[in-house]
Amino acid sequence: MMTDINSQYTERYSNILVPLAKRLESFLCEIFEDTPRIDRISARAKSIERFVSKSTKEENGNKKYNDPLNQIQDQLGARIVVFYRDDVDIVSGLVESYFRPIEFRTVVPDSDYEFAYFGRHYILLIPDDVIDHKLPKILPFFELQIKTLFQHAWSEANHDLGYKPSKDLPAEFKRKIAFTSAQAWGADQIFNDLHRELE
Repeated sequence: MMTDINSQYTERYSNILVPLAKRLESFLCEIFEDTPRIDRISARAKSIERFVSKSTKEENGNKKYNDPLNQIQDQLGARIVVFYRDDVDIVSGLVESYFRPIEFRTVVPDSDYEFAYFGRHYILLIPDDVIDHKLPKILPFFELQIKTLFQHAWSEANHDLGYKPSKDLPAEFKRKIAFTSAQAWGADQIFNDLHRELE
């Protein structure tokens, strides 16, 4: 079964998702070209390794995905990185005027006393202008994340250092990761306040 999922997704990745990601990135860059304080816009196909790993996840001893090729929503993902926290709201408003959101959530730590991942996530329908109708149809949506520069930098480093499912990270390691998240949160807050004052 694992080999079958691997081969099916590998074919989808190369023939459909990678070209689709390039068209989606161009589309997003075009519609947001006049929006100030956007640092970068990117789109990507979920890597084969990460997709296969995610497809085998379990919850309460049961497989999380019975049909991963049709259930995993972030096979196609995009990210908009902005300067300040207020810009997240501005870009979110534009996203909701251009796209049809299927799901929306603001990701924050479970407790106000914790620091970890922050970000805004949407599941959006892929615009018809982006789809190549000559190719087989796949999932009709993509995931869009909107983050500040500090949220983006922290999440990338944290994913590399902290997201190791095969390892049980020591408490001291986890505290250091939480400390860096607190610093990123603080920098975001201060830069946003300074920007508001200068405006």
